Amino acid sequence: MPRTALRICPLCEATCGLTLTIEGATVTGARGDRDDVFSQGFICPKGAAFGALDADPDRLRTPLVRRDGRLQEATWEEAYEAIAAAIPAVVREYGPQSTALVLGNPNVHTMAGALYPSLLLKALGTRNLFTASTLDQMPKHVSSGLLFGDPFAIPVPDLDRTDFLLLLGANPMESNGSLCTAPDFPGRLKALRARGGTLVVVDPRRTRTARLADRHLAPRPGSDALLLAALAHTLLEEKLAAPGALEKWTEGLGELPAALASFTPEAVAPACDLPAAEIRALARELAAAPTAAVYGRIGSCTVEYGTLASWLVDVLNILTGNLDRPGGALFPLPAAGPRPRPAGPGKGFALGRWRSRVSGHPEVKSELPTAALSEEIETPGEGQIRALIAIAANPVLSAPDGRRLDAALAGLDFMVSVDPYLNETSRHAHVVLPPPPPAQSAHHDFAFNGFAVRNQVRYTRAAVPLEAGRLDECEIHARLVLAVSGMPGSAAQAAATRAPGTRAATTPAAAAPAAVDELVTQRALAKETSDPRSPLHGQDPARLASLLTGESGPERRLDLMLRLGPYGDQFGCADPEADRGADPAGSTDEGAAGSTGESVVGSTDEGAAGSVGGLSLERVLAHPHGIDLGPLRSRLPGVLRTRSGRIDLLPDPIAAELPRLRAALAERPAALVLVGRRHLRSNNSWLHNVPALTGGSNRCTLQVHPEDAARLGLADGGRARVTADGGSLEVPVEVTDTVRTGVVSLPHGWGHDRAGARLSVASAEPGANVNQLLDGSRLDPLSGTAVLNGFPVELTPVP
Repeated sequence: MPRTALRICPLCEATCGLTLTIEGATVTGARGDRDDVFSQGFICPKGAAFGALDADPDRLRTPLVRRDGRLQEATWEEAYEAIAAAIPAVVREYGPQSTALVLGNPNVHTMAGALYPSLLLKALGTRNLFTASTLDQMPKHVSSGLLFGDPFAIPVPDLDRTDFLLLLGANPMESNGSLCTAPDFPGRLKALRARGGTLVVVDPRRTRTARLADRHLAPRPGSDALLLAALAHTLLEEKLAAPGALEKWTEGLGELPAALASFTPEAVAPACDLPAAEIRALARELAAAPTAAVYGRIGSCTVEYGTLASWLVDVLNILTGNLDRPGGALFPLPAAGPRPRPAGPGKGFALGRWRSRVSGHPEVKSELPTAALSEEIETPGEGQIRALIAIAANPVLSAPDGRRLDAALAGLDFMVSVDPYLNETSRHAHVVLPPPPPAQSAHHDFAFNGFAVRNQVRYTRAAVPLEAGRLDECEIHARLVLAVSGMPGSAAQAAATRAPGTRAATTPAAAAPAAVDELVTQRALAKETSDPRSPLHGQDPARLASLLTGESGPERRLDLMLRLGPYGDQFGCADPEADRGADPAGSTDEGAAGSTGESVVGSTDEGAAGSVGGLSLERVLAHPHGIDLGPLRSRLPGVLRTRSGRIDLLPDPIAAELPRLRAALAERPAALVLVGRRHLRSNNSWLHNVPALTGGSNRCTLQVHPEDAARLGLADGGRARVTADGGSLEVPVEVTDTVRTGVVSLPHGWGHDRAGARLSVASAEPGANVNQLLDGSRLDPLSGTAVLNGFPVELTPVP
């Protein structure tokens, strides 16, 4: 008999609520959850294909261990014993810096990916951390860190209340949004226009988002920072800047005009290939709007001046007085995030606390550039990476120069991959640990709620019981922490064979993975109860731990985070008479929860701890469609963690980088540059093995403007050779006027043609790996982010 179950979709940043139809243990259908307090029934093709992804026959079901050069099926016990024997031995012989951790994009779409990598990194004792952030969003983390003192204090556009939205390098009609978690982003853009608002899109392609816009500007790729600087210059020169209440919380306003003096619209117009009058008109329109928000994403991040562009986005939001106000760009307050602290000076944000061994790249947010991973493995000497753990990562396709990295991975002493597939990267592993399908996993969005356009909290338990012989993904990670610490997962086999849904045995060995979560909980409570600023100060940590609920260690940790968070019940220790601020967080205006949801009344101001009867895991579980926590609210100055306690509008690293941008004004633009593109039915490389998500527009073609095609002798449906720093590719040509002249477009994440991978659908139409055109030398210097867009290429027809 079919039944239904709820599940938050983990396939993109929109985090939509799904209603799954299940027959036995198989997901046979997925539709949008109309009662979900955040997504309210919206679903995209990826969510609709949830069942096909869940049941993909190419998903690994048992661990793989390399024996005699071949990956063979093994028990969980054998897999963890191999890890426990190898990685600690590498550390003993070569030191902890001989190990590395690589985290891929899907990692942040899981609970395990939020709860365990930091523990794993500490267990390894290494500084070698590489993540997808330096292939995507790191410039925004850096600019936020420098401006606000916190790299995670990323303001998001208030889509539902703004009057004017300026989008750069973003195509949310296809991507569903990024660093801006907004179910039904397309519907929100249409609603903006329907209420009389204005949408302006800056993109070298006439994307679906650009077609929806009131105005579309198509500058040369990579010129976003110049355009934004000219907009800021115009606001200052024409006395249109009006920061208003932000002025008292901002330092550097007086120095900004001189810093941007060179970037007049007339000066940047040739480099941007936009009329100066159009740039001035846009600046005036931005200043005149009742409320406005500027939002830039991957197209403005993965370019040569990505950090400057990200910085200038918020400079414009500040100069127009739209930062931290309704209708502008606001800071979310996630339920499982840290409880706000009183305003005041903080530790600030520093770059380059250490550098990479080979090329001396500065660390950023404790990470090194993924583009440098190959050389750190290849180059002999002290600190050479010899053992690597990759979690949900496929850098052979996602990082520059995949062929070089492919060869480097093959030379590692030992590699572990936590991945459901044997893909282009995991095929090199000595041990592969496959997590269960998403229907068999619980879900809470730790990362994306920090970028959500409305504060809310949702948690869904596994929709399908864990299949016999599998381990829960959180347990896989916990056992990995134990194994690299030199403690093999001796109870892995017993855990894998126990009946699904039953609790683990209480023997010391079987309790080992739970001990990881217990240790984290103990440390968190000890820190909280010893903090004089905490409402839990002086309480007994053991007593508080005994009050936690949940069926597993991860659930108890989530309960702890919810209770200690900004809307939490604080274990009943908060002062019920504490100042609640102006508006309750439980405001239900503007699309709040329906009849099956709930609103929480609790303070979101920076000094209060939330209501005594606030959030806990039990309360969230009692509301399966989620709890609405109200629209985003102003959070300044409490969100600031700079050393001054104010917004640092012109931080030293930014000021030092501006001369390089000025030099770009005199550079001769390349004749032809390449940009990527998003597909609604895809998310990087990890959804190309689902038949329902391939075909249609989701194709790996090189889009070329008709004028460029005629000039170069290219024909629609023919083939072209693309050549750049890192090599050449042959790709099919698609002639279209949706790209501007001087620009070609090839999507990211393809190239499924390597022997040894087991991706039957993806390998049937492998496409070409666009990142093979790069050698890794092009980086945004402040963030270490690879330049994946706007780099020069040459085209020749292939007979």
